[in-house]
Amino acid sequence: MGVRIGLVGGVERNESDYRHIAERAGHSLEFHSGHIGGRGSATLAGLVRSVDFLIVTTDVNSHGAVQLARREARKLGVPVVLYRRCSPARLAALVAGLDSGAAPELAAAAAGAP
Repeated sequence: MGVRIGLVGGVERNESDYRHIAERAGHSLEFHSGHIGGRGSATLAGLVRSVDFLIVTTDVNSHGAVQLARREARKLGVPVVLYRRCSPARLAALVAGLDSGAAPELAAAAAGAP
């Protein structure tokens, strides 16, 4: 499969839409709600370990979730892109930009740039 995309935060009811958008473009997507209580921090760290790059939404996530995602990604060398919000339409545009080279921040992330 193509690029493994991690998405932290976003509206949970859109999770299946996010996955379908990535899969239609030949990629895979792992979603984490951003809840880090209980086992949430461990599952977030596991998600970061399993992706090629990470999209973190800041509007719906706590500061702790954003910081944890960024810290884990930095430690593992996983590129991170921060967005205030990421709707299914925005993810579709980002994935299309990744595929066409029109989204330089995502293309750099997928190529493994720091």
